[in-house]
Amino acid sequence: MKGLYVITDEKLTPYGKMFDMVKQALEGGAKFVQLRDKNNSDDFLLEYALKLRDLCHKYNAYFIVNDRVNLALKSEADGVHVGEEDENIEKVIEIMKGKIVGVSCYGSIERAKEMEKLGASYVAFGSFYPSPTKPTSKIVPKEIISQAKKELKIPVCVIGGITVERAKELIDLGADIVAVINDIWTSPDIKQRALEYKKLFD
Repeated sequence: MKGLYVITDEKLTPYGKMFDMVKQALEGGAKFVQLRDKNNSDDFLLEYALKLRDLCHKYNAYFIVNDRVNLALKSEADGVHVGEEDENIEKVIEIMKGKIVGVSCYGSIERAKEMEKLGASYVAFGSFYPSPTKPTSKIVPKEIISQAKKELKIPVCVIGGITVERAKELIDLGADIVAVINDIWTSPDIKQRALEYKKLFD
């Protein structure tokens, strides 16, 4: 599990344009696509989730659903990503039976170690920079990446205000997965931007 992780956004990837935008990111080499929507119902999202899953699989990428375990199951997603305020992780891992479960750990190595013990597939740290998507997020010191790589066996994902220029340092520190929202979707050439991230991993 390594590479560019793109996350959809209701404003930046509106549903009328989402498939085309995600396809461009996949053509550029994105390895993970997460469907993230804080407002619409699971019923509304199911049709999009099913199409995104098929699109991801066409490009050998993982399709992940943010927060919504039931939607992840119904759409036969490859996994789910959960945060601190979401469902009990042990319960989620049990329900997801062998699928990917990513967990947000913000700036806490202790939480990450606990999640690894419970069976999380990867842990995410951040924000590393001010993020337009989550403006109230605390900024996490970059040293946490190399510390996490020493203390954990599962992949480490980084998120929060990341751009191509900033990603190189985080990958050099050991980040396995780089999660991006704004820098990918606001790019005039999504495929090209995704390729630039892919090159950092190559």
